[in-house]
Amino acid sequence: MAEMRVISADSHMTEPGDLWIERLDRKFHDNAPRVIKREGASGLALNAPFVFVGPGFHPLTVAGMFASGRSGDELREHMKHGYEAARPSGWDPAERLKDQDLDGVSAEVLYASLGIALLSMTDTDLQQACMRVYNDWLAEFCSHAPNRLAGIGLYSLRSLPDVSEIERFAKKGLKGILVLASDTIEIPYSDESFDPLWRIASETAMPVSLHKPLVSGMTTTPFMPSPSDLQIHCIHVVEQCMTRLVYGGVFERFPRLRIVSAENDVGWFPNWVHRLDHVYSKMGNPRPRLPMKPGEYVRRNIWATFQDDPLGPGTWKFFGEDNYMWASDFPHADSTFPQSVKTISENFSGVPAEVREKIVFSNANKLYQLGLN
Repeated sequence: MAEMRVISADSHMTEPGDLWIERLDRKFHDNAPRVIKREGASGLALNAPFVFVGPGFHPLTVAGMFASGRSGDELREHMKHGYEAARPSGWDPAERLKDQDLDGVSAEVLYASLGIALLSMTDTDLQQACMRVYNDWLAEFCSHAPNRLAGIGLYSLRSLPDVSEIERFAKKGLKGILVLASDTIEIPYSDESFDPLWRIASETAMPVSLHKPLVSGMTTTPFMPSPSDLQIHCIHVVEQCMTRLVYGGVFERFPRLRIVSAENDVGWFPNWVHRLDHVYSKMGNPRPRLPMKPGEYVRRNIWATFQDDPLGPGTWKFFGEDNYMWASDFPHADSTFPQSVKTISENFSGVPAEVREKIVFSNANKLYQLGLN
């Protein structure tokens, strides 16, 4: 295990709390998303003192974005703190490489933390401006070590059919595209209005990520009073979205399109693929048939990340040898840092070394064209 090569296919940034205040055009200053301190907050997760706020999304607790390596009991105290409790590797690329080395990781695919909330904004001009700021900042960060820091840019679906922002950040060296993980039944991602997105993603060879979603309108329970708590468990929002991509013929229209299910684990994937094929073959369907089986499109066009999923790696015989990608989720609370190598060893017990090599290194290296040897 000491010589094992590892790429985290889903890690995160810690954006500075004043990033958008500092970089947005002055006309947006009053509405710029920012981190604030709420006086009198109890420090509990739902009433944490430091939160990220902005128009169009619920306040996000900041401390959870840099809570890696802490136990559940330690998290309760950690939630009372702000950026003084964060590892500087969230915004300092030199420090990031040090933390990669500490965790035994060769490279990371980097997603937003605070910036994911921007996907829910409803003011189109403000949303686009905020995403440009983030994409520029991320590209600057990743330029420090392009083969070890692979940034995923934010894209506003409100921009469609204009995809110039994707073209712009692709030229800056970003490696993928993040969009809302939850399409709608009214206008699913299989609708042709989204074709400009799938087309540019195919032309630029940039995977499109459906990250663990921020879903509006979710109900809560007494034991999970926060919608964000429920979202952590709602992988089926992404499952439904990808099902519509398959059955909607998107992968037939765009055979080079690559979709990534990010941070939704993988233990459920084989059953999902089986059900796609089973239902498609058994149920009468008067509509035009797809030239390939649904599962064949999944194997060709969809990848999936996981971090600590003991059931996942063992399903490789049924699905995943060429599609699964391990991830650390650093520096979030759910991260395997700084015990990633230990976690991999436990999760991959009984998995052949050559299969493990694909899932923890080669699949991500190839998908994101990192060029690591």
